[in-house]
Amino acid sequence: MSSTAIPDEGEGAVRRVVVSGLGIVSPLGNNPETFFSNLMAGRSGISRIQSEFADKLSVRCAGQVTFDPSVYFTKQKLAVLDRFSQFALVAASQAMTDARIRIDETNNRRIGVSFGTGVGGVATIEEGYRELFERDPIRVKPATVLMAMHNAAASQISIDYGLKGPNLTFSTACSSSALAIGEAYRMIKHGYADVMLAGGSEALLTYGSIKAWEALRALAVEDAEDPSASCKPFSRNRSGLVLGEGAAVLILEEAGMATMRGAKIYGELVGYSCSNDASHITKPSTEGQSWAISMALEDAGVSPAQIGYINAHGTATPIGDQVETNAIKQIFGEAAYSIPISSTKSMHGHMMGATGAVEFIVALLAMAHRAVPPTAHLKLPDPQCDLDYVPEKGRHGLDIHTVMSNSFAFGGTNAVLIARAFK
Repeated sequence: MSSTAIPDEGEGAVRRVVVSGLGIVSPLGNNPETFFSNLMAGRSGISRIQSEFADKLSVRCAGQVTFDPSVYFTKQKLAVLDRFSQFALVAASQAMTDARIRIDETNNRRIGVSFGTGVGGVATIEEGYRELFERDPIRVKPATVLMAMHNAAASQISIDYGLKGPNLTFSTACSSSALAIGEAYRMIKHGYADVMLAGGSEALLTYGSIKAWEALRALAVEDAEDPSASCKPFSRNRSGLVLGEGAAVLILEEAGMATMRGAKIYGELVGYSCSNDASHITKPSTEGQSWAISMALEDAGVSPAQIGYINAHGTATPIGDQVETNAIKQIFGEAAYSIPISSTKSMHGHMMGATGAVEFIVALLAMAHRAVPPTAHLKLPDPQCDLDYVPEKGRHGLDIHTVMSNSFAFGGTNAVLIARAFK
């Protein structure tokens, strides 16, 4: 069967899609279980930036990954990998090991990659400019373009595993990896692939990138008493987002294949939507977000009352948290007040192009563990953000069968994912 052929399963037939593998690189740990355990404990991965340029910054805290690339890659391999691709390959390796999928010439044209990033290889670009304009070399590093291009991570994953199916890269700022997961879901659902490695990666904690964010005036003021508590979603005293870095990869798979080989299944992806506010490049829209939530619920065929947990976009910007709160209320009505909702960005920061995939993993693990992580540092709730935002302490022993994850971006691209327990 060709990589674009649709299986003959009856007119209008669609296929079920499950998640059979997870991988993550994050400020709270470099595997899914450590990451989720730290979230449940309310630990923060946000800290003072450890870099030679930190004293030149006005904002000096971020969600930084503890990561030694030499543990994972040879010097030869590192010569062509930007940090964002390094993160991506490590997360993909974890997910593939978790899923235990055998790849060979009989199936590699039916397995693809769908990946998101906001800025791609920004460290490589920045270093190239510095070489060119400060040191005036004859040429920059020959691999600069290959390391910096947005599709570098997706391409490197395909090369490592010999994946000849669809290879897609999405760049829609903060919703990039949620969009990548949703479009991978559609690829499998409608028969264009059997397995997709879906997720995103970001490594933007560079001097130039942080200074650009400072100029935008979107970053949080560092907490004077505790820098790790600088990101305060839904709080009355929130002051902006905290940048983070990392990657997440999920193995999406046609359900029949997964069950036949006895795969561990984290959940079934049943709903996805994508919309655009078409109103403002930075200011979010309640109408745009509520429309995305409504379409995802319709795609999933579930009612608002069936959602057991929402991982909120919750960036801790003054307007963003209020708009998301209003969008949830608009669609869920009174049911909005009985659903536990949390923003885990309070602990790992805003990982931009990776954040949608990271937070969808949070939602899946919440369902698997019957536990909801908290919104950390939520000591002074904003009266305008009056839903159950699970302040400070996680909750265990919950009855969660269906979960939702919101991703809303600069540029207005909204993506919403819904998963349920697989039966």
